[in-house]
Amino acid sequence: MMLIFQVYKELLKYYGYQNWWPVHEGQNRIVEVSVGAVLTQNTSWSNVEKSLENLISANCLNFECLVDIDLEVLKNLIKPSGFYNQKAKTLKELSKLFLSKENIEREDLLAVKGIGKETADSILLYALDKPYFVTDSYTKRLFYRMGFIKEKISYDELQSFITESIPKDIDIYKEFHALIVKYCKELCTKKPKCGGCFLSCNFKKVV
Repeated sequence: MMLIFQVYKELLKYYGYQNWWPVHEGQNRIVEVSVGAVLTQNTSWSNVEKSLENLISANCLNFECLVDIDLEVLKNLIKPSGFYNQKAKTLKELSKLFLSKENIEREDLLAVKGIGKETADSILLYALDKPYFVTDSYTKRLFYRMGFIKEKISYDELQSFITESIPKDIDIYKEFHALIVKYCKELCTKKPKCGGCFLSCNFKKVV
């Protein structure tokens, strides 16, 4: 447990708090995070921002509008995010779920076509403040390169590995995931920049 938690501490010391998930001023956090979690599938956040701004301009960043809006109009609004045909349908079904049920559980989200484990856990953690650690390709890359996990590991196995190794704390879950993403985008990229890696140096001192 201490080794994984130390990775978190080193990342936090270097980068500081990330305070994810970013939400536009005046917008409902649950709605924007949930919508953003769907839109960010297979695209960059800059593209998601364009789609979110389109929805805000159309006064449609709310579940009621997303249910009622014409499907083709919605597709056009979220077009910058790519895969807009499927994402538009997913957003409509997701909105129906939120409008029909007060307490959303993981199985409810996974029952929506177009929502997998990573997207579901992003919504649960960042929108609904529930303790589900988000494990993505960045998480797998980091811990594989550090020698903590095997290359072929399932989503659930990796999630359990991390949550069993750190305190069950929503704020830590949020910050740790956000810090891993930042670190892997800047240093532990697909072609790693090992020469500038502060983490490996500091970690060796600890272990």
